Amino acid sequence: MMRLLRHLQSDRTGASAVEFALVAPVLLMAMMGLFDLGYNVYTATLLEGAIQKTARDSTIEGSVSKTSTLDAAVTEMVRNIAPQATLNFKRTAYSSFSDVGKPEDFTDVNGDGVCNAGEPFEDANANGSWDADQGKAGSGGARDAVLYEVQVTYPRPFPVTSMFGMDADYIMTSRTVLRNQPYDLSEKVVKVLNCP
Repeated sequence: MMRLLRHLQSDRTGASAVEFALVAPVLLMAMMGLFDLGYNVYTATLLEGAIQKTARDSTIEGSVSKTSTLDAAVTEMVRNIAPQATLNFKRTAYSSFSDVGKPEDFTDVNGDGVCNAGEPFEDANANGSWDADQGKAGSGGARDAVLYEVQVTYPRPFPVTSMFGMDADYIMTSRTVLRNQPYDLSEKVVKVLNCP
């Protein structure tokens, strides 16, 4: 009996299979995580390239009538790698690069930091009210700086991320700002109005 126990103790047959069974799940999860990361990075790079090209094409005179065609080209490029992706497009025009994302200027007469009580403000986007973002929806006019944003949502290709509490869908947003070409010499008139 002792001889049999000594023989079993020194026998290494099958040890590799047991070690592989212990290591394989961790290795497979790590590999799927890396594949998911690589897929998302590749899709983001593809999106950035498509957006840069489309944004440049959007700055040319007459591109306003072609926005759906330009957006369709971005959609096609992204769907080549993420077939189930949904894309949302947004264009916001500003009079200069420094105005992107900034509120409309106002004179804070009562010093409370809020545009109210009839305080005067510059209606940069001509909508008749003070806004925290002075951009105007759309492609704007000549020499406007246009913020072009695309949000892409697609299901993750590798389900391992759900085991770590991540969403089943991956969402990324890409932005670029370019100035429209000077295809006309129209001047913009900014009205001064009063806050409510």
